[in-house]
Amino acid sequence: MAAQLNAADVILAKAREPRFRDRPAIIHAGGAISYRALDAEVSRAAHALAALGLERGERVGFLMNDSPRFCAAFLGALKAGAVAIALNPRLAAADLAFAVADSEARLVIADPDLLEVARVACAGTAARLVPARGMGDTLEAAVARSSTDFRTAATHADEPAFWMYSSGTTGKPKGILHSHANAAHAGKLYREVLKADDHPVVLATSKLFFAFALDHAFLGAFACGATTILNEGWPEPEAILAQARQHRPTIFLTVPTFFRRLLALPKDALAPLAAVRVNLTGGERFPDAVAAQWRETVGTELLVVYGMSETFTPVMASIPGRCRADTCGVPLGGVEVKLVGSDGSPVAEGQPGVLWLKHPSLALRYENPEATARAFRDGWFCTGDVFTRDADGFWTHQGRADDLLKVAGQWVNPREIEEAVLADPRVREAACVVVPDRDGFDRLAMFVVGADATDVAATRLDGLPRHSQPKWVREVAELPRTATGKVQRFKLRERLEAELRGGER
Repeated sequence: MAAQLNAADVILAKAREPRFRDRPAIIHAGGAISYRALDAEVSRAAHALAALGLERGERVGFLMNDSPRFCAAFLGALKAGAVAIALNPRLAAADLAFAVADSEARLVIADPDLLEVARVACAGTAARLVPARGMGDTLEAAVARSSTDFRTAATHADEPAFWMYSSGTTGKPKGILHSHANAAHAGKLYREVLKADDHPVVLATSKLFFAFALDHAFLGAFACGATTILNEGWPEPEAILAQARQHRPTIFLTVPTFFRRLLALPKDALAPLAAVRVNLTGGERFPDAVAAQWRETVGTELLVVYGMSETFTPVMASIPGRCRADTCGVPLGGVEVKLVGSDGSPVAEGQPGVLWLKHPSLALRYENPEATARAFRDGWFCTGDVFTRDADGFWTHQGRADDLLKVAGQWVNPREIEEAVLADPRVREAACVVVPDRDGFDRLAMFVVGADATDVAATRLDGLPRHSQPKWVREVAELPRTATGKVQRFKLRERLEAELRGGER
């Protein structure tokens, strides 16, 4: 049997150290909450969840906005030995219903503005819906009448602590089971790369249900004694800049598309971010042109982080002083990686291969046994991402394995085609996907935002090798994205297939 371990105690260890007790753990619209107060609120939340009937090992879904209430409830579930699931507030009711049913959640806690979609999601399931606050029998009321005297559940290191759901970029989301030992690795990047031991202040635009923020703006931030600045609403550039001006964050993390939105503002508007010591980005490819524009405009370095819901903490990251925005940096400590070709053998340096890894916080499994069997093998996990490794040890993401293809016997990398299109200043976004033609052969399709598709094809794509030229080019108002900001390429593929169905391909 695995050793006894409860991740809530590990993550909140700083709250019991004299020098951290009265430091702010959270800054939010209502003020600040110290580590001492957060620790007490987590115990009350654990008491309240137990009083609501939640037992050890049972799942509880949190359909809540980012707030101190959510943070305390999530950690309270871990402390009580239950399993926390942070649900995406922007999912459609049908997708939420899938997650609630798939996880067999015992409770779903929902904020007032999310109650209606939560009711739809819980209908026909065994889940009990509990309002997070308001009138009546709410989590807030249960917490208020609970004491701080709660004994932490004697969970085991390999016992599930929380679930995540994959972002759905390639289809139906998958339930990902993480253990207490995994959660205890929170803050890996801060400890190993950033050496964040001077009480950093973290500002994130990514929401806390997303692995990038769940670690770096929540669990990992608390584990390192940082202060995290929370936004209950969906972030907008102006609001983020106002928070930066008021609270002076030292670590800023967001996805590449948000950096692009910030750069659309006047240069002097970005002044509040000039004092940030570390800019972290991840979740999708960072175009070289955007990275260069950020360095020129703001004058600070960008560190790229590569990870996934299945590992929770990062796999690779840029190293300060050795940052190359076109790469994902190097593997972090304790991470084993290998690149495998289509025949299952290792690939040569500089050649593309699918990334397999062993990771200290690798998920226990998927809830889906078939998906688990495909991706988890002998301690290794198949990411499905294609990488190359250069002579200097830097790793570069080339896209998904199912997007890299051969045309006319030659390898085609959709990322390189996107880069060619994005070099046109009229193009705000671009995505290249693989679509079969009427004969079943894989061909390329390009979707662009912000420019006339015909002009883009004439000015940029015609200069590419013939086998790299997309067969179809379409202009769209926006690219479909998950709530975490990743492009849902399968939706673009389905859109074009629907357009071509029954017509000339």
